[in-house]
Parts: sequence; C-alpha cells; structure tokens
Amino acid sequence: MQFELTEQQRMIKDLAADFAAREIAPIAAQMDEEERFPADVVKKMGELGFMGMNVPEQYGGAGLDMVCYVLAMEEISKACASTGVIMSVNNSLVCWPIETYGTEEQKVKWLTPLAKGEKLGAYCLSEPGAGTDAAAQTTMAKKDGDHWVLNGMKNFITNGANADTLIVFAHTDPELKHKGILAFIVDAKTEGFSVIRKEEKMGIRASDTAQLAFDNVRVPADQQLGPDGAGFKVAMSTLDGGRIGIASQALGISAAAYEAALEYSKVREQFGRPICKFQAIQWKIADMATRLEASRLLTYRAACAKDQGKRYSEEAAMAKLYASETSHFITNEAVQIFGGNGYSKEYPVERHFRDAKITEIYEGTSEAQRMVISAMELRK
Repeated sequence: MQFELTEQQRMIKDLAADFAAREIAPIAAQMDEEERFPADVVKKMGELGFMGMNVPEQYGGAGLDMVCYVLAMEEISKACASTGVIMSVNNSLVCWPIETYGTEEQKVKWLTPLAKGEKLGAYCLSEPGAGTDAAAQTTMAKKDGDHWVLNGMKNFITNGANADTLIVFAHTDPELKHKGILAFIVDAKTEGFSVIRKEEKMGIRASDTAQLAFDNVRVPADQQLGPDGAGFKVAMSTLDGGRIGIASQALGISAAAYEAALEYSKVREQFGRPICKFQAIQWKIADMATRLEASRLLTYRAACAKDQGKRYSEEAAMAKLYASETSHFITNEAVQIFGGNGYSKEYPVERHFRDAKITEIYEGTSEAQRMVISAMELRK
C-alpha cells in the first residue's frame, strides 16, 4: 500500500498552494463579504489547468490523475471554499460527463473550451420539487423536428448565473420515471434561458447559486448527451465524481480551520499561559487532527479507486459523508477555541464555519450518502 505522493502530485499540490496563497487568500474575506464572483481568479485557474484537470490534453485539459485534482481542490478550498466549488463543478460535474458520454464532436466543441477555462460550466439537476429525489424531474423535453424544446425550472445551481455551458436534465415522459430522463448540453446564450434570481446564502457567498428558467429553449438534437433514456445514469454517475470533489472541498475547509485554531491556541493566553496548555484545548486539537487525517485518507482512497478504473460509488459516498461531517465538527471546534473572537468576522474561522455546512448538503445530503453506503454494504 503506497501512502507517498508522486513527484507530479507533489508539484501540483505545491502549485495550487502557492497560487491560493498569492491570488485567493488575500481577497477571500472581501469576496465573501461582497458576494463577489471571483471571475479574475477563475480565469487564472483556467490558465494553470485547474479547470479541466482530468481531461486529456487533446481536449484542452491537463491530463492529470484524480489524486492531483483532490490535492489542488484541497489547497484552493483552504483559501476560499467558494472558489473551490466553482472549480469542482466545472471539473467533476461538467467536464467529466461530456468526456465520458459525449460524442467526438461534442468533446471538440464543448469540452475543449471548458477544460481550458475559456468557458465555465454548470450542472442543472436540482429543481424546486426534486432535490435528493432526482427522478422527480418536472423540466420537460419535447422533440420538435431536429430540436428538443425544454421547459422548466432548475434550483440551487452552482455557477448558474455565470456559466456559459449548462448540463441540463429533463423528462421526456414522466410515466417512464427515471428511464424517461435525458441529458443535454445547452448554450447559456440560447433564447428562452434566463436567470431568475441568485440565492442569498449563509456560506460560499462568493460562489453564485442561482434559480434558472427554461422557456421553450430549443436545443439541437446533436446536443443530447448520452443515449436515449440514459439521462438518469449520466446524472448519478457524474455525482459519484462530484462527491470526491466536495469531499476535497470539505477537507480544505477543515484544514484551514484546524491550522488557524492550532496557531491561535499557541498565542492566546488565559490565566497566565497559552490556552494550548490546557487539557480541554489539547483534546480538541487531538480530535480535530485525527478526524482531519481520516477524512484525507478516505478522500485519497476514493480518488485512487477512480484512477484505477474501479467502481468507486461507495468510496466516494464514504469520503463525502465523513469529510463533510468532519468539516462541520472541526470548524465548530475552531470557533470554540477562538472563543468570542471566533464569532467575529475579523477572524477566518467564522467564514470557515459558515462555508462548511453546505458540504453536508449538496452533491447529495449526508442522509443520501448513508443510503448509498448501506445499500452497497447490504449487497455484500
């Protein structure tokens, strides 16, 4: 069993850490406060190859393995969880399904600019009445000659207000349930598409989360992604990889909060000595460090399984479940170590605490992950 990173993986980790420290960390708090989408940062990440890390070089990507992606995601998310999720969606939820299910023409036309960071993608599955129950789609797709016509609404869509390219899921026949769902690649400039509103959120405030409308949006038939009836499969298999991305984001948030709390405990004095000298704080540090490392190992294991071509649904669910709940735990403990200062926006743990919660919800709630894990365990 190999626990050492390769030279290439270490280089990617160092590159991401250096970029995050120089370009993201100094402005992260301000972007959060202003709810400002980091367009310039995203452009620079594209130039470094961070927006299409696993995409083959022939389609504009960096051609790196999944472990490299996890390492970069952790470092970017340590600096700013909002920037991390923008990167995650483009890589895991948009580039991957086009690379995996797309035709050669679709890869050349749609995947290449996404992987290069020239365009930004969004994954449009959730609806006001279809969250965890993704098969309950009400967005409809009707065939009209050599086009499909889409009508419906999508909810809580990351990158939705800034995306150029959308992966959209719609029903052709509700009677067919999940077998009647299709996936489409949609240009955000298509007539009939609109952004209804951007959500005002507790965390990841620099990442836009939008409600989208499709009003007689005409999509050429050659922009259908995957075969007939395969939309639900496209959606679910894509989410497996997306969960590794969110586990990595949660890992980055946890690491940032833990490191801040550790250093603070060494300089904050009470009763004449640093608070790290008190057993109550030492036990918090021990629990935080242990859970952080366990999260990291679970996430790396899921990434390795994907790199090896193995089925990784359970590994991804475990990583996402544990890393996200650990992020909630660690950020809560970090605020506690900071005391009153932890409740103040002057210190970063307040932002980390708010950002952590969403990792237990999107890309499948913790409850959904437990459903996936238990179902697979019971089949053994």
